[in-house]
Amino acid sequence: MKTCYLLLALFVFSASAQQRKHFTINTGTPEGEILQSIGQESDDSKKLALMQDFISKYPKHEGVGWVYEQMQQVFLKQKDYDKTLDAGEKALAADPEDLDAAYNNLKAGEGKTDPDLVKKWSAATSAIARKIAAGPAASDEEKQSVDHAKQVDTYTEYSLYAAALQTTDPAKVADLVDSLMERNPKSQYVPMLAGKYLTSLQQSGKTDKASAMAEKIVAVDPSNADALLIAADSNLQKNHTDKAIAYATKVTEVLASKPAPEGISAADWEKTRQAMLGRARWIAGVGYGAENKFGPADKALRAALPAVAGNSQLTATALFYLGLSNYQLGKTLGDKPRIREGLKYFEQCSAIKSTVQDLALKNVRAIRGELGIR
Repeated sequence: MKTCYLLLALFVFSASAQQRKHFTINTGTPEGEILQSIGQESDDSKKLALMQDFISKYPKHEGVGWVYEQMQQVFLKQKDYDKTLDAGEKALAADPEDLDAAYNNLKAGEGKTDPDLVKKWSAATSAIARKIAAGPAASDEEKQSVDHAKQVDTYTEYSLYAAALQTTDPAKVADLVDSLMERNPKSQYVPMLAGKYLTSLQQSGKTDKASAMAEKIVAVDPSNADALLIAADSNLQKNHTDKAIAYATKVTEVLASKPAPEGISAADWEKTRQAMLGRARWIAGVGYGAENKFGPADKALRAALPAVAGNSQLTATALFYLGLSNYQLGKTLGDKPRIREGLKYFEQCSAIKSTVQDLALKNVRAIRGELGIR
């Protein structure tokens, strides 16, 4: 009997391109017949039965990896993510450079909304994609494969971005963004995650890292308001007032004309923008006050006061430096009404339980004595 060898071009779809896999099928053998039937079958349940039959009978066949990958795609379509992952692992065991199998497992991790799985399979998919992208691209098919790999690699960055947005655990958010920045510090998604990433670091107790990363992000993206604000705040806490004022001033410049980010309503953005502006002005005002620059301190803190009204500690500090600024300006100018205004701010500050309450009380007594007020 004549033996016929057919070279079938079997297509596997993933991401936005196609990757071809070639192997020879001997249609004169039982295993060849099953493989041919798998490639032609459109009904998923029948296709699964054929694939399971093939794997049980011919586990060492060169086409077993392709069969597992076909099985994986059916499970992914059915949203059976655990079976998708299992089939993908087996496909990769047969072919460690199977980009589509790794990508499908990444999609399964996304389907399970599991940040750990997304991180794992994003890394694995990227590693395979980069290896393929670094390979030869002489033929049209090789060029297509390289282009496809580059697109998939970019998608792996997006997968980390999307997972970080969906995740509420601060430690996991920080871990996902760390992974993204390690893979590609210049990824288009890094600036988009800056605010959530830095907040997550702070919530995880990693304030020093948040401060350092904020300044790194600002160095790459000088108009990133979230990073600027955290850099300003951390520098103020370290008594680096010059840097705190510079960063805070930059925040106000950036937010002056910054439009609402995509997906955020104009009303919600304006609320957020005003809160950030208030905090930036508060940082600048306190910084100016600490440097005895009382005119700029008074201006910044008057503007900041309404925005920090809900925070007693920030309000108390703002009132303290407003009291100090107006008292000192009044003394310098010989302006008693200004001195009285300083007294008013100190009195308001002394009524709030805070780290500056006792000092504000002492100043109230001293200024009243100076003005002859009982």
